[in-house]
Amino acid sequence: MVATSTGEGWSSRSAFILAAIGAAVGLGNLWRFPTLAGESGGGAFVIFYLGCVFLLGLPLLLAEIFIGRAGQTDAIGSIRRVAKESRVSRGWASVGALGALAAFLIVSFYSVVAGWVLYYVGVFAGDFVSAVAAGDPFRGALQGQSQDEIANRLTNLFASPGLLIAMHFAFMGLTLFIVARGVSGGIEKAATWLMPAFFLLLTGITIYGAVVGDVSEAAAFLFTPDWSRLTPDVMNSALGQALFSLSLGVAGIITYGSYIREGTPLASTAVIIAVADSAVALIAGMMIFPIVFFVGLDPAAGPTLVFQTLPFAFEAMPAGSLIGLLFFVLVLVAAVTSSISLLEVPTAFGIGELGWSRTMSSLIFGGGAFLIGIACLLGYNVWSDVRPLSFWPIFADTDILDTVDGFTGKIMLPLGALLVSIFVGWKADRRLLQAATELSGPMFAVWRFLLAWLCPIAVALILLTGLFPSILGSAPQL
Repeated sequence: MVATSTGEGWSSRSAFILAAIGAAVGLGNLWRFPTLAGESGGGAFVIFYLGCVFLLGLPLLLAEIFIGRAGQTDAIGSIRRVAKESRVSRGWASVGALGALAAFLIVSFYSVVAGWVLYYVGVFAGDFVSAVAAGDPFRGALQGQSQDEIANRLTNLFASPGLLIAMHFAFMGLTLFIVARGVSGGIEKAATWLMPAFFLLLTGITIYGAVVGDVSEAAAFLFTPDWSRLTPDVMNSALGQALFSLSLGVAGIITYGSYIREGTPLASTAVIIAVADSAVALIAGMMIFPIVFFVGLDPAAGPTLVFQTLPFAFEAMPAGSLIGLLFFVLVLVAAVTSSISLLEVPTAFGIGELGWSRTMSSLIFGGGAFLIGIACLLGYNVWSDVRPLSFWPIFADTDILDTVDGFTGKIMLPLGALLVSIFVGWKADRRLLQAATELSGPMFAVWRFLLAWLCPIAVALILLTGLFPSILGSAPQL
């Protein structure tokens, strides 16, 4: 095990791969990807998204792993070390600070949304227990209720600040507990247990959807492109989703990369992570849309797809109460593995830059994120009129949670990814890069070209359209 400045590291390459996949696979794959695919017409979006993953996301993913592996400390210290060895300004370390701040803000509202998932786990667990007690464990979920009654469950949750805070507290507490136990004792163990369970549940529910649902219509929707739907706005959404789903721009991969053992092949490891992340997104689509089409619901339901459309779909499906429970457990597992990577970024900063113990750092940043999350969730009821960035046109009509989400997604993530691509593509020492990545001459040239030219242009487009939505006619869905 390699000793980093935090004194920690992964026990093996497979442990890093599982943890990195867990960081990448989250609500972005199980909720955001199907939502965007549904809103964007399916096939054309999916194909363009996959192209973005491998032409833009993969080069950036390898760049972030390289920074962490070369720096062997928190994101700020790792970039500072690479800058020093490359004889460029150490001011580039501010890119790590930007990523750490973004991760801290994201985990604050991410925990709120994950609290909704935890609530639905409880709802479906209760329904399944009732079904078993009634002697009919394979009945539909929420049997006998109308679509409006089922949809109102989310509305009722939003109207209950005490319950929202309780769910947020429970999820943040679990995240903090895992991070406080350290890399090998907490994060690695969580990934080792949770990711196999995640893939088992994902496979099982997808098979269920294929057998019971309308798999042929779902496959046609997801993989038959209607190129007339590939508008600039849809392309920009696909670009943003490629960054979001791989957890790029928030320094999480840099931080995880700093715990890698010497001799780990970086390029092939990055490919495995990108392929696994993309596969999960596609399988998630094939898990969700057969059920949606079988019941005759709208695949373009938007953000309500997971919390309102699917619960109603489960009502009409055989064994819906059980499948609904397993589905939300699946989403919860994905949320946990992503949230621990987000909290680990500022925690590592506290350890590496401020000299705090892991326990103190995780408590301070986890507690701070919890408090910001409370402000976000109260924006749905108690502080519903609060518009923190009302002076900024693109945020004028957004509540606290949507403002934090929009600011991090539209500005901080693409800005972080843009700066990483410029730093590694233009500033990092070429010999250091080639030695660390172990890419052959032609492959290294292709990677460096994509990182230095294509990535900055594409990511700059995301950033500009986030700041000035009129460029595309509407705001990108980041």
